[in-house]
This record gives sequence, C-alpha cells and structure tokens, in this order.
Amino acid sequence: MSLAKKAIAECIGTFWLVFGGCGAAVLACGATPSIGYVGVALAFGLTVLTMAYAIGHISGCHLNPAVTLGLCAAGRFDEGAKGAAFYIIAQCIGGIIAAALIFAIAHPTLSGAVGGFATNGWSDALNADGLNAFGGHTYGMMSAILTETVLTCIFLFVIIGSTDRRAPAGMAPIAIGLCLTLIHLISIPVTNTSVNPARSLAMAVFNGGESLTQLWVFIVFPIVGAVIAGFLYKAVFEKDDKCCCDGKCEDCKCDKKEDKKEDKKEDKKD
Repeated sequence: MSLAKKAIAECIGTFWLVFGGCGAAVLACGATPSIGYVGVALAFGLTVLTMAYAIGHISGCHLNPAVTLGLCAAGRFDEGAKGAAFYIIAQCIGGIIAAALIFAIAHPTLSGAVGGFATNGWSDALNADGLNAFGGHTYGMMSAILTETVLTCIFLFVIIGSTDRRAPAGMAPIAIGLCLTLIHLISIPVTNTSVNPARSLAMAVFNGGESLTQLWVFIVFPIVGAVIAGFLYKAVFEKDDKCCCDGKCEDCKCDKKEDKKEDKKEDKKD
C-alpha cells in the first residue's frame, strides 16, 4: 500500500473521529433530551472502534498525531519521518474538514470562550463563578497538563499493548475504543478531553479566542504522553525477538521468519 493511500485513509478516519465525536458534543449534547457527557464519550469511542476495523489494515488507524509519534517512539511505525509527516498533515486536514462541516451545520454563535464549539482548554475567563465551560471546576493549566499527559500515555499504552503480536487477535479495536471512552468520562469536566492535537486544532480554528490561546497545551502534552508510553513499552515490555539464526531465519520459527513470509506475499501482490 502506497504512503499516499495510507495518508488518505488517515484523513478519512480523522474526519470521522472529529465529526462523530465533536459533532455529537456540538449537535446532541445540548439538545433535549441531551446525550450528556456519557453520550459524547461513547461517540468518541465508537468512531475509533468503527474506523479501526475499516482502515486499520490500511494505515494502522492512528487518527491522531500523538499516536503516530508514540508509535514511532515504540518502533511500531515503519514509514519513517516522511511517513509520519504525511500522516500528521492528513490527520489535521481531515479534522479541519470535519470541523468546517460541523460549523456549517450548527451555525453556532461563537464567543471564543474555552469549551465553545467542543474546543479544549482549562478555564473560561468569561465565567467568574469558579466553574469552567465544561461544568467542572476551573482546574487551571497544570491540572490540564497532567491530565492530558497521563491520559494520552495510558491511551498509547493500550494501543501498543493491544496490537502486540502476543495480544488476542482482532480485539484491539474494542480495547482502544473503550479506552478512549473511559478517557473522555474522566477528563471532559477538566479539559473537554483532547489526547489528540488534530482534534484540538480543528475545533479551535473555528472558535478562535481563548481556545487558540490555550491550544498549545493540547498539542504539546498529548505528544509528550504518547512518546513516554512508546519508549516505556519498547524498553520494558517489548518481546526480545532476536533471531536464533543470526537474522537468517531459514531454519527456525521465530517472529522474523514470519515477518519475512508476509513481506514476500505483499511483494508478490504488488
């Protein structure tokens, strides 16, 4: 599969993540009856679950620059720096297209306040009652940094672990989707939940104001958390797959031999 096709898959997948998750927050969370935080959390989880089955075999279904960079740190991404750049650009484009469509549908009256238009942040200066725009307390920047770093780290840990060769086959999308749901249940009242720089950027572009001012936290710290998880898993839990035949893999049954067989099959198909 060419890098261009993989990037297109990432663009479509990230479009679905932002349109499904943020669309649910903008269009259905404030409706009567409202789907509430639980509904929004499920919406995000379901977008990842469905796309993982749809494009996981094409691009790996990253849908998130932090995931791409975390997988690079874990040694799970073979496309190199060029591939990572293509993925991240495609993810941001897909997210922005989805945000534009939500904006066109909703026609919201935007104030630039944090939390408006499903944006991310840690406080809303327009509120003087000690509550943020997400219904939780005004936690502050440090709480947002800790929340986004830790939850993205756990998210990547689940992604890497559930897609490990030793994990039960075919179950990774379920584990990843449920993990993202749980992450939203924990952190919507704190930051409106990012763990994804492309998702945060896409919505902040249309909301402006404080959402753009606070955006840097939701670009930097999800990436920090993801890279920590990547290095941690690789250093502590990655299987030692040194070949018992010094890399020749002709007369053994190690993982590298199976990888070579798969590569040959792909080469024949191409």
